[in-house]
Amino acid sequence: MRLLIVEDEKRLAVSLARGLTAEGFAVDVVHDGLEGLHRAGEGGYDLVILDIMLPGMNGYRVCAALRAAGHEVPILMLTAKDGEYDEAEGLDTGADDYLTKPFSYVVLVARVRALLRRRGAGTAAPVLTVGALRIDTAARRVVRGEDEITLTAKEFAVLEQLALRAGQVVSKAEILEHVWDFAYDGDPNIVEVYISTLRRKLGAAVIRTVRGAGYRLEAG
Repeated sequence: MRLLIVEDEKRLAVSLARGLTAEGFAVDVVHDGLEGLHRAGEGGYDLVILDIMLPGMNGYRVCAALRAAGHEVPILMLTAKDGEYDEAEGLDTGADDYLTKPFSYVVLVARVRALLRRRGAGTAAPVLTVGALRIDTAARRVVRGEDEITLTAKEFAVLEQLALRAGQVVSKAEILEHVWDFAYDGDPNIVEVYISTLRRKLGAAVIRTVRGAGYRLEAG
């Protein structure tokens, strides 16, 4: 899956690219509307994440130009604006979905996956298997053996980040960046709270703490 991010806010663009790359996507980033139109127009992308307020050419015009040229790539629009008029304008130009900043990474990934499924592209590995755990990333379900384990959205998102890199160490900072809002400035120990909850539900030995480095999901 190849994604193009067209976003002039560089910190956000880099964070998005890093997170989506960790999800298994190949990601390209541009910061200008005209460059975004050029790159998206070349084809080869499975989805475009397109900001509205861009230098060179705004997102509405980029989207309209792509549709006028016959490009059917799914487009997820991002904007700091709010209100029905803006959403209607974005969708009228041919966007497939619309997300208002600030947003959580969990919501963004869910929207991306939904658009890819709608297009028929699917995802490379919707079900992750780690030992006795089966983690269905599309249905957001976790099964251990014969038993389904009920998780909150945030608990699932933390587990998913560990499962995507099962056997590898995932740092607290990486979990914060991928699961919580990009603008999150609360207590970073919130990750430890969710890890503790997951251990109670999944078993203490499933998630190992690597002192000074992070956490590792093990087959167990």
